[in-house]
Amino acid sequence: MSQQAYLFIALGIYFAAMIAIGVYAARKTSDHEDYMLGGRNLPPWVAALSAGASDMSGWLIMGLPGAVYAAGLIEGWIAIGLTIGSYLNWRLVAPRLRAYTQISNNSITVPSFFENRLRDKTRILRVASSLIILIFFTLYISSGMVAGGKFFESAFGSSYLLGMALVTLVTLGYTMFGGFLGASLTDVVQGLMLVIAVVLVPVAAVISVGGIGEATAMISSLRPEHFNLFGGTGVTSVTILGIASGLAWGLGYFGQPHIIVRFMALRSSADAAPARRIGIAWQVVSLAGAVFAGLVGVAYVAKNNINLADPETVLLMMSQTLLHPLVAGLVLAAVLAAIMSTFSSQLIVCSSALVEDLYKVVRKTPPSERVLVILGRLCVLGVAVVAAILALAPNDTVLGLVSFAWAGFGAAFGPIVLLSLYWRKLTNWGAFAAMVSGTATVFIWKALNTGLYELLPAFVVAVLTAVIVSRATYRHDASIQQEFTDTGTMITVDRG
Repeated sequence: MSQQAYLFIALGIYFAAMIAIGVYAARKTSDHEDYMLGGRNLPPWVAALSAGASDMSGWLIMGLPGAVYAAGLIEGWIAIGLTIGSYLNWRLVAPRLRAYTQISNNSITVPSFFENRLRDKTRILRVASSLIILIFFTLYISSGMVAGGKFFESAFGSSYLLGMALVTLVTLGYTMFGGFLGASLTDVVQGLMLVIAVVLVPVAAVISVGGIGEATAMISSLRPEHFNLFGGTGVTSVTILGIASGLAWGLGYFGQPHIIVRFMALRSSADAAPARRIGIAWQVVSLAGAVFAGLVGVAYVAKNNINLADPETVLLMMSQTLLHPLVAGLVLAAVLAAIMSTFSSQLIVCSSALVEDLYKVVRKTPPSERVLVILGRLCVLGVAVVAAILALAPNDTVLGLVSFAWAGFGAAFGPIVLLSLYWRKLTNWGAFAAMVSGTATVFIWKALNTGLYELLPAFVVAVLTAVIVSRATYRHDASIQQEFTDTGTMITVDRG
């Protein structure tokens, strides 16, 4: 049997499994809340793996190894920042957001939580946050399509457009009908596949080049700066900006709707603690494997005299040349898993923004549950079509597309999420001003090209704006204060 045949068999098994899970989830989805939030019934291990898999996307298995391959361990600061940010997100946001969203009028989306928590009768906060979700997630989803197209170009020599179309259609299949539960359950399988792939491939590469000592010696002789966390030129202003930019990625976690919605779907706030332990363990192993793959790729490419045109395909190339074709096919399926898990989660959040936070705002009479579910599925399709149009002619790397969208969400929503959970005096106008200023700063700072990741200054600007405007517009509201207190009480009761 040919190598291509083995690869297609592995991918066929993976695609069939994803669609089967989507069908199963569709049978478990009976109303709008089920479709958008899985009935708030996710066990800790499902929430943890789903949050991790939907977080990492194609950049973990393509973008990050490629960046480390090209520049060395200085790119590893992204992994460090993400690990710290993820831990703090599980620790600070998860339990309180799970309790608060239930107490505050059973909010099932991030925009509806902002509106309910801050008693925003103007509805401008809900509409603005929904529009921000649609803008940045369309870019984010487009990056997943770009990664899918690149994947099929590298793995099969097929056209970029064919690969993009295939990944999009299969993901749409299980997301449109399985909803949030379908996305979460497929995330579990995809998360397990992903962590196995990023460990297996670099280990096989190290063995191939003669062991860890030989690999280290080769990398040191070819690119000695690759082992320096501060880059090859030592500590300079450029290096400091690079390190600050890498660590700043961690700030983005607090505002990622497709991640924090998993917190809202937990069975109770007490489940956040075991989910955190599982999720952080998965993330540490996955990120370490991706960084290791980028480093050992330098030695493997040199030893085998390979002409690697695109650094972001280094892990794909090693899997195809090192492993049995069937195993390599499963690794390639893991690459798709990384892409599709994030892709599907983001489609669901976009659908919720359109249906729950825009359509229901302008519709005076509430539609039936059946109509809402149908609209949710149509919105998934619509967002995918727009993202596909943008992905037809990509003009940036996978990591570049992801980093901008990550910064947009982190600055627009992160400060508001933290302040709404822990500061009683946040107001709707303070939140709106923070959202606008954070988003604007991301675009402006990106255009200035200062070398500092736009998320860091935008996050600081948004926090300061929220505090200043809230202090100027604060009016005491007894019901808001009571909800704030009740949230703490619920967390205490849940913990037993």
